[in-house]
Amino acid sequence: MITAKDSDITAIHEEIENSWHDQLEFLKELIRYKSISGEERPIQQYIAHYLQNHLYMHVDRFQPDIEAIAKHPGFSPVEWDYENSDVVVGSHYGSEGEKNALIFQGHTDVVSPEPVSLWNTDPYEPTEKDGRLYGRGAADMKAGLAAMVFAYRAIQKAGYQPKSNVMLQFVPDEERTGNGALAALEAGFTGKAALIPEPFGLKAAYAQVGSIWFRVRYDTVRHTQDGIFNANAIEKGQVIIDALKQYVRHLNEQVTHPAFKDQEEPIEMNIGKFHSGDFESNEPVVGTIEGRIGLVPGETVKERKEQMRAYLREALQSDEWFRDHLPHIEFYGFHAEPTESDDQSLLFQALDHAHEEVIGGQPKRRTLPSTTDARFFQLYYDSDAICYGPEGANFHEINEWVDLESVKQVTKVYANLLSSWCGLEKVSEATAEQVKTSK
Repeated sequence: MITAKDSDITAIHEEIENSWHDQLEFLKELIRYKSISGEERPIQQYIAHYLQNHLYMHVDRFQPDIEAIAKHPGFSPVEWDYENSDVVVGSHYGSEGEKNALIFQGHTDVVSPEPVSLWNTDPYEPTEKDGRLYGRGAADMKAGLAAMVFAYRAIQKAGYQPKSNVMLQFVPDEERTGNGALAALEAGFTGKAALIPEPFGLKAAYAQVGSIWFRVRYDTVRHTQDGIFNANAIEKGQVIIDALKQYVRHLNEQVTHPAFKDQEEPIEMNIGKFHSGDFESNEPVVGTIEGRIGLVPGETVKERKEQMRAYLREALQSDEWFRDHLPHIEFYGFHAEPTESDDQSLLFQALDHAHEEVIGGQPKRRTLPSTTDARFFQLYYDSDAICYGPEGANFHEINEWVDLESVKQVTKVYANLLSSWCGLEKVSEATAEQVKTSK
C-alpha cells in the first residue's frame, strides 16, 4: 500500500467538494433511468458515453453471453435473455499495469418500484428532502455508482492519475442472478482487488449468505373411479407456505457459523409470488409459489436444494391431500453460494486507512443477510473484494432513500483508497487541461 501525500489528498478532496453539484446531477440522471433488471441498456449507454467523454477511459460494452458462462459453477440459470442488458467497463491503464490494480464494480439494475401509488414521490424523479435523496435505486446502488465515478474524476481533475490499472465496471442483472458480474469476469476483466459500493452505511462487509430462488408448482385435482375430486389450491398453498416457514425455523436452529450464529434469523426466506385461481366463482385447482431462501457459509447451493426437497416431502406427509400428490419444486434465478473473507487483508487495511482519513476511526464490520457480486471475486477469481458504500434505507421497498452527506464522504474514501492502493502520478499538462475543462 502506498500512502499518498497530504497535499495530493487535499487537492483531490477539494475537487470532490467543487464537483458535488455535478455529482448530484449525475446521480439524479441515473435514477431517472427505469433500469429494472433486463432493461439496463439505456442507462448503460449513458454511462459508457460518460466514461469515454468525461473520464477519457477505454470503454468496452457487451452483452452477457449465456453460453459462455452457463457451465461456470457461479452461473445462475435464467428464464430470460440479455438482449437489452449490457456490461460496461471503463479501463484506465496505468504505468505500473496490474501491479496494484483495482476494480470498482456496481450494478445498474433496480427492482420494480411497484406499488408506485404508495410512494410519497415519483420513484423515477429524484427528490431531495432533509439531506436525503429519494428514488428507486437511490441507495441500491446508483449513489455508489456516482461515488466511484466521481472519486476517479476528482483524481483526474486534481492533475493525477493512478499508477496501476483501474476498472470501473457497471453490470446488469445483479438483482436476479449476478450473471452480469460473472460475464465481465469471464470476459477477462479481472483484478487482484475489488470494491463494490453497496449501501451498507459506511460499514465494511466481510461475510454474506448465499441465495437461491425456488418455485413450487402443485395441483389439487384427483381422478378416481368415482369421478374427479379437488381441493382449494389457495388453501393448500398455505399448507406449503407453513411447511416452508417451519423449514426455515429448523435451519436457523442449526446455524453454528461464528459470523452468523448470534443473529436471530441469519437464514431468511421470502415468499415473493403466489398465483392461484382465475375466476371468482370457481374453486382454484392449480397454484404456484415462488420465493427466495438463504444459506450461510459452510453450506452449499446443491445441499440446500436437496435438503429443501427432502424436508418438504416429509413435512407434507401429514397433509391428507399432499401425501399422495406431492408438489414439484424447481430452482431458477439466484444460485449464489455464501462466502466470507479475511477482514484483516491488505485491501481491508487499505479501506480502514482511507475511512479513518475521511471519517475518523475504522469502519465497523458487518455480515450481510443477502448476496452480492463480491462472491464471484472471492470464490472463483482469487481476488479480494469488499462491499462498502453510503447510508440509505428502504432498498427494494417504497420511498427508497440515500443520505447525501454519506455519499460525499464515501466518494472521498474511494478517492483515498484509489490513491493509496494504486499510487498516483502527475498527468501531462495537455491531459490536465482537457480534464479541467470537462464538465
